[in-house]
Amino acid sequence: MVGPNRPQIVLFGSSIVQFSYSHEGWGSILTDLYSCKADIVLRGYGGWNTRLALQVLDQIFPKSLSEKTRILVLSTPPVNEEQIIKLFGSSRRSNESSHIYSEACIKMCKELGIKVIDLWTALQNRDDWLTAHFTDGVHLTAEASKVVVKEILKVVKEADWEPNLHWKSLPNEFAQYSPTIFVGPNGNTPVIVADLDLDWQAQWI
Repeated sequence: MVGPNRPQIVLFGSSIVQFSYSHEGWGSILTDLYSCKADIVLRGYGGWNTRLALQVLDQIFPKSLSEKTRILVLSTPPVNEEQIIKLFGSSRRSNESSHIYSEACIKMCKELGIKVIDLWTALQNRDDWLTAHFTDGVHLTAEASKVVVKEILKVVKEADWEPNLHWKSLPNEFAQYSPTIFVGPNGNTPVIVADLDLDWQAQWI
């Protein structure tokens, strides 16, 4: 462990999580946004399902989590069956079965009072989703990852969590030491570097 103890955001799941840093993935976008605010911890394992995840849950997360721990679940995403068959020859996955799993996940989370994102629906909210959102029929493109980040930040921003965990609501680490620069035509508009919204980050405010 390095540096001060700051908030951690753990991404835990299967290959959708494991590859979230590939192809300008959603994990890499979140890491950029939270870079001076929280540590993004990647715990994704290709081919895993819930039964496998439960076997290592106590090794991933401490048994006594903080009272401030918050859980956000992503439901099962859709798939492009034709693309899967083309690349892998056959598949036991179908978009219909993905929908069944997604609905079951959403129902369970609502019963438990856990925040959940309907990823199956969110990733189909454009006409060309079959070609735009998958690298191989299962895993996500950069365009799909933007949808995932948008949905995550929407839920986090609107959640009645204390503190609010949206990236703009969390303080910057060591902001008190951040230098001040001057911008504007008169050169007298002070801007703290830690407070800058960079062009590629502004879309996520």
